[in-house]
Amino acid sequence: MSTGVIIALIVIVAAVVVVAAALMLLRARRPHAGGNLKRRFGPEYDRTVARHDGDVKAAERELTDRVQRHGGLRERPLEPAERERYEARWAAAQERFVDAPREAVAEADRLLAEVAGARGFPDGGQYEEQLAALSVHHAGHVDGYRRVHRVARLGAGADGGAPGTEEMREAMLEARALFDDLVKSAPQDTGRHRARRDEAEPAEDREAVSGRRGHAPWGLTHRHAKGS
Repeated sequence: MSTGVIIALIVIVAAVVVVAAALMLLRARRPHAGGNLKRRFGPEYDRTVARHDGDVKAAERELTDRVQRHGGLRERPLEPAERERYEARWAAAQERFVDAPREAVAEADRLLAEVAGARGFPDGGQYEEQLAALSVHHAGHVDGYRRVHRVARLGAGADGGAPGTEEMREAMLEARALFDDLVKSAPQDTGRHRARRDEAEPAEDREAVSGRRGHAPWGLTHRHAKGS
């Protein structure tokens, strides 16, 4: 056997080995990538798969695209005064729910869009893009925004079929988790801001503010809203 033939055989064998190794590497990466997406998105991963009728590959392509578009987004921390205003508006919307649940839900929807925009996410006028970005950074609570937005649109007659009071109440409660996530202080700011506020406010005022910041007023937990 000539030297040229031997060299050719060696090259062919080496090429086969390289291709086989590459295929094995791809197979090893695919489930790993899917596992990373599932850990990152949690329930949002399952919702996306369901929306694609169980097509896992299509769902993972969508989620990967979201990460590529929005994974590098840096959230801007809110100024203390901004945070106070948003918290006061949310508390007012919760209290309003008792007498005007539809208006309260619409305000919650607007408020989430505004807070997200203030934190550096896409503008609320681009709802789908804002939702996608939020799902990358707040995957555990983003469905609350999706739900309250849908209920607000139903209440406005956009898609037909007005929601009932219980559906609106549940949407508000679920959306509150994302709101809390968005307005919470940056870790380095929390202690300084609380210390300054405690020094400036009388004890009874601090207790009142603390009460307003509780998760849900009686109107959303134990009392029925008027009308549906």
